[in-house]
Amino acid sequence: MHYIRSDFEYSAMMDMNLFMDYLRYERNYSAHTVLAYSNDLQQFTDFLQNLNKSFTMESADLDTVRKWIVFLMNASYSSSSINRKISALQSYYKYLIRQGVLKKNPIRLLTGPKKSKSLPYFVKEKDMNEVLDGDENEAGEDFETVRNMLIMEMLYETGIRCSELTGIKNADVDVEAMMLKVTGKRNKQRLIPFAGLLKEKISQYNNVRAKTVEKKNDRFFVRKDGKPITSAIVYYLVKKKLSSIPTLSKRSPHVLRHAFATSMLNDGAEISAVRNLLGHSSLASTSVYTHVTFEELKKVYNAHPRAKY
Repeated sequence: MHYIRSDFEYSAMMDMNLFMDYLRYERNYSAHTVLAYSNDLQQFTDFLQNLNKSFTMESADLDTVRKWIVFLMNASYSSSSINRKISALQSYYKYLIRQGVLKKNPIRLLTGPKKSKSLPYFVKEKDMNEVLDGDENEAGEDFETVRNMLIMEMLYETGIRCSELTGIKNADVDVEAMMLKVTGKRNKQRLIPFAGLLKEKISQYNNVRAKTVEKKNDRFFVRKDGKPITSAIVYYLVKKKLSSIPTLSKRSPHVLRHAFATSMLNDGAEISAVRNLLGHSSLASTSVYTHVTFEELKKVYNAHPRAKY
C-alpha cells in the first residue's frame, strides 16, 4: 500500500477517532453501529499487532485481511458478523482515501463469506395470543405490569425494533389519530398506524403512569423513578414472557418483529407495505419473510392425507 505523504506519520488512533465522529455526526449512524464499528476496527488492529508489531491498518494489504477472515472463521464467527467487520474496514479505508491518507483501498476487491440463509424465528399467532391474553388478566393498576403488557403488545402489533421502542417520546404517540412516529436506523423516521386495542392499552398506561411516576420525562416508556427504560429491561421482559412457549428456541424482541411481518404477509398484506412498516431500506430484507410463509404453507399441506402419497 502506498502513502501519499511518506514524510508524514499519521496517528492511527487519531484517524480512528475522527472516523467515529464522521460516522456519528455526518453519516448519522446510531450509537450502536458506531460502537460495533469501533470494536471491529480495534479487533483488526489487535490481530495485526499479533502478526507483527510494525503492522498498521494503513499498511495492511489484501492478503493480511484475508488471513484475518480465516482467523475469524476458525474462531466460529458467523458469516453475518464477519461481513459486518469487513464492511467496517471498507468504510474506514474509504474514509482514509477521502482524507488523503491513502491513495487506494487495499480491499476494494474483497468479498466476504456467503451468508447462511436461515429463516427468521417467529411466534405463531395462537401462541402469541395466549401470552398477550395472560397479560390482560394480570394487568390491574400496577404500573410495571401495565407498562410491560403494553411493551409486548406494541412490539408485536407494530413490528418496531427494541431500540426504536426505547427511543419513543411522548410526542411521538398520537392516541387520537392512532399513529406512532418511530425513529429507525440512521435517524430515518416513519409513521405506523395502530388499532383500537393498542389505543386502549396506551391510554391505560398513560393513566397509570400519571398516578405512579412523579418525575417527568419526555420518553414514553419509563421506570418507576421516571428514568427511561433500557433495552436490557425490554430484552429481559420479552425473554421471560416468551419462555412460556416451550417450542420457541429463540426469545427476543426481534422475534416479535419477525412475528409481525410473518402475520402481515400471511393475512394478505402487500410486501411493499410491510417493508415500509418495518422501515427496511431494501425489499430484499423483507422478502425473507415470504420464505417463512411458504414454509408454513408446506407444513399445512403436508398434514393433508393425500400429501403422503
